[in-house]
Amino acid sequence: MQQFVSYRQRMNERINGIDNQLARRFFALDRQCYADGHLDLRTKELLGLVASLVLRCDDCVSYHLAQCRKAGWSFDQIFEAMTVGLVVGGSIVIPHLRRAVDFLDQLTASEDEDTAST
Repeated sequence: MQQFVSYRQRMNERINGIDNQLARRFFALDRQCYADGHLDLRTKELLGLVASLVLRCDDCVSYHLAQCRKAGWSFDQIFEAMTVGLVVGGSIVIPHLRRAVDFLDQLTASEDEDTAST
């Protein structure tokens, strides 16, 4: 889990450091999309998770899982949302759902460790 977070951050910094206005604009658009608006950030992260699951992007699923937990969604709420992605995406989503639940379990265990150490 930490390896994923470190890699993502390092590569995003690398990409944003390249002199390419289109890439920077896309990253900025992505940040703006998840800002509070008519829908709050919390809801948008859940939507991003479901869309990522249907599109079968494991990196995106992991990112949105972490953001959903950070936004306060419970395991059960997140899993219920992922079942929507499963129904929409069909059985091809099952391997991604497995990895998503594994990553969510790791997030939950890490949060439990952090809570126990404080």
